[in-house]
Amino acid sequence: MKKTHNTLSIIIPAYNEEATISLVIEKIFEVFPAIHELIIVNDGSKDKTKEIIDTWKGTRSANKTIHHEKNQGKTAALSSGIKACTGDIIIVQDADLEYDPSDIPIIIEPIEDDKADVVYGSRFLVRKASRVLYFRHYLANKLITFLSNLLTDLNFTDIETGYKAFRGNILKDIEITSKGFGVEVEITAKIAKRKLRIYEVPISYYGRTYEEGKKIGFKDGLYALYYIFKFNLFS
Repeated sequence: MKKTHNTLSIIIPAYNEEATISLVIEKIFEVFPAIHELIIVNDGSKDKTKEIIDTWKGTRSANKTIHHEKNQGKTAALSSGIKACTGDIIIVQDADLEYDPSDIPIIIEPIEDDKADVVYGSRFLVRKASRVLYFRHYLANKLITFLSNLLTDLNFTDIETGYKAFRGNILKDIEITSKGFGVEVEITAKIAKRKLRIYEVPISYYGRTYEEGKKIGFKDGLYALYYIFKFNLFS
């Protein structure tokens, strides 16, 4: 049966992504011409991201835009987007084209087929294209995922993935309190405490270098380690 995706909400958190934000939006509408809603959250960008987003406002009835006056971090941007969502399925799309919107139908399929409540798109279930980049990031991702799995007793391969899909009522019921990039660890810890059906599917990953605009750094890795213990042991 062909799926219409008419209950899908996509959230795009964006900070200083003037070079790619329009391309991401175009790709989403190519894949989902009848999408339920696309929510773009400008997190206090200092470049032309806000102006570019505003040019899309009103071009499609599915478009919603949210602007933060000051940069508050990815977690705050996601929180604003989640509150505005009305779809039965919610997925996050980064604004930098490291993740390909053409993978979204594969990610949400287990939820649409009523086999899953949460689906992570894994960069390490290698069946698709993946750019070869920083070995230290690979090791950091493996360490963070290993420690998280140790405390949740789940067998994820990639909890730091930017592609996570949820039944809307589940995600909206999770209180997010972390900052920066801590949301990946926090959400993983909190869904592990519930009786949910969780899946992973392989995705493509077109990573960026720091020269190309990559933002996550060493400090974010330290925060992730802190949040693993905080949300798994003390939350």
